[in-house]
Amino acid sequence: MDIPDDIFTEPDDVAPETLENLGPLRRLAGVWEGNRGVDLNPKADGPEQREYYERIEMQPIDPQANGPQLFYGLRYHVHINTPEEDIAFHDQVGYWLWEPATGLILQTVAIPRGQVAIAAGHSAFDADRLVLTATRGTSEYGICSTTFLELAFRTDSYTITVDFHDDGSWSYVSDTVLMVRGRDEPFLHRDRNRLVKVAEAGPNPLARIVREQEKR
Repeated sequence: MDIPDDIFTEPDDVAPETLENLGPLRRLAGVWEGNRGVDLNPKADGPEQREYYERIEMQPIDPQANGPQLFYGLRYHVHINTPEEDIAFHDQVGYWLWEPATGLILQTVAIPRGQVAIAAGHSAFDADRLVLTATRGTSEYGICSTTFLELAFRTDSYTITVDFHDDGSWSYVSDTVLMVRGRDEPFLHRDRNRLVKVAEAGPNPLARIVREQEKR
């Protein structure tokens, strides 16, 4: 990445409407549900496959600047349950970010078991597929875990592939490579599902303010 000499000055041509400037992420905005999830995870007796259903809410945030670097993005919350349990099977929050100037896409991941990650990829504005990856041990687009997870279920890499479909739905495959304590070979922990929109996203706060000002 080329770093400009001026790392402080923020862009002055920032559009207030995030939903109109999300690039390929515009197709993720909204509230989504999927009932065909499949999870493959490691257990003491061998791999376990579970079916799940999930709800994902993705709402636009105001444009974000790191000096001259500008992102438009979505704040998301993933909540997953299984048919046989009431307690949450998986909960996750973070951001999807798009940098129009470079085509950079980021997904930040935070889960309440003491793990965070930043996955990165590049995409065209009208891409039908997104592929993002995070790797353990890197200071850019890496993975950070608790001591227990690092020693017992070390995460070496995370890759998410998102495919957009003609009917407006989208699907994902999430691959996490784990080194489980006491095992000689890495374990591929995979989740996949297809989601349909159940509600539209609202405007980001700045867009709402600008709209109100224009009415006066």
